[in-house]
Order: sequence, then structure tokens, then C-alpha cells
Amino acid sequence: MILKEEIQAIASEKKLGIDIVEKDYVLGWILAGIHYHQSTKNSWVFKGGTCLKKCYFETYRFSEDLDFTYQGEQHELTEPFYKKIFTEIAEWVHENSGIELPEKGIEFEIFKNKRNSNSVQGKLSYHGPIQRNLNVTRLPRLKIDITLDEPVILEPIIKKISHPYSDKLKDGKKILAYSYEEIFAEKLRALIQRLRPRDLYDVIHLFQQKNPEVDPYLLKNTLKKKCERELICN
Repeated sequence: MILKEEIQAIASEKKLGIDIVEKDYVLGWILAGIHYHQSTKNSWVFKGGTCLKKCYFETYRFSEDLDFTYQGEQHELTEPFYKKIFTEIAEWVHENSGIELPEKGIEFEIFKNKRNSNSVQGKLSYHGPIQRNLNVTRLPRLKIDITLDEPVILEPIIKKISHPYSDKLKDGKKILAYSYEEIFAEKLRALIQRLRPRDLYDVIHLFQQKNPEVDPYLLKNTLKKKCERELICN
């Protein structure tokens, strides 16, 4: 694990809180662990703002949560099932990075989303380079959201995880992720539905990018399908 001085130096350079930089560091290793685990490697598809930051634009805004869509065979849908998987991921992360995700700080909840379908939310406490000696109840946490009922419109792609820290991710780890057009379509759909400042920021930022190049047909078609599913346009 890197020293806290490295986190402090990056936070100072980027004018960010050390807790934000530490969480970004931890997120990279958790993504590597998800890619490592056979139960999640090919079935959890990374998406959302953190995906943009960790897979597409290293200079993108820092994001604190991990969002996935599950695609795969029907599986056991219980909180202990998810906790078991993530306890195994946590062991791999600790062995390879020194970051500790205490078992008592791994929590998963199954709940009904607005479509009355099951979704999964996890909360993970962690000992990173900064917070080393706190009781588990006082540790910083990050959130994982897993959508179970969302069709992935475009073929997911394997993306390298951005990890601008001195302890490089083992084997240059990658993660299964939404295509750029699908993330773009998701952000447009979110802006239509929620009108949140964060969504507006994301859409403006994405429109300004010239790399990767967007296929306008794919973007339009994907947005149409997502809007039809949410019943927000014809």
C-alpha cells in the first residue's frame, strides 16, 4: 500500500480533500478485485460517473460510488451470498495492496427499485493509507449499486482501470464496462429524468470530448431504447 504522504501530495496538487483521493485509490483496487473474482468478472458491468473517471477520462471529476449492471445467469439473490463474494474480493485486495476491508464493515441489502424489481446495494468500510487505526464503525465507507433488471444495449468492453498511484494494479488490471455510447446515453436519459446539476455537468463534459469518438447512430438508438424502457418518450 502506498504511504499517506503520496495521498496528501496528490490531494494538495489537485486541491482536493485527502479523503476523496484516498477513496479514489481504494476504488481502483476494489475494481481490480471485482475483475479478479470469477463470480463477478464477466457478469458485473461497470457504468456511471466513476466508470467515466476510472476507464475513460483520468481528469474527470472524482466520483465516490461504484455502479454496475448485472448480466448473467440467474443466481442466488440473498444478502449473505453477496457478502460472501465480497469477503473473498476483500481478501484478494488485502493480499495484493494492503488495503483492509473488514468483514464487519461489508454490508449488502436487497431492495425493490422504482420498477418494483430487485436491486442490490452494498456498503464497504475500509482501512486505507490515511485511516489506519479507527474502529470499524468510524471508518470511511463507499457504496456499490448493482442493477439486476437493466438490459445492456451495447456489447460491454474490457477497459483498463486508471490508477495514477505508485503501486500499480496487479497485472495492469482491467474491468468489464459499458461502451462509451451507452454511458453517454445513460447520462442523457438521467438528465431528462432528474435534471440534477451533476447530470448536466456530465452531459456538457461528454459533448465537449473528441476522444473517444462517438458513433451518433449508436448513441441515438441506445438513448431511444433506454427512454422507451423508462417510458419517458415515444
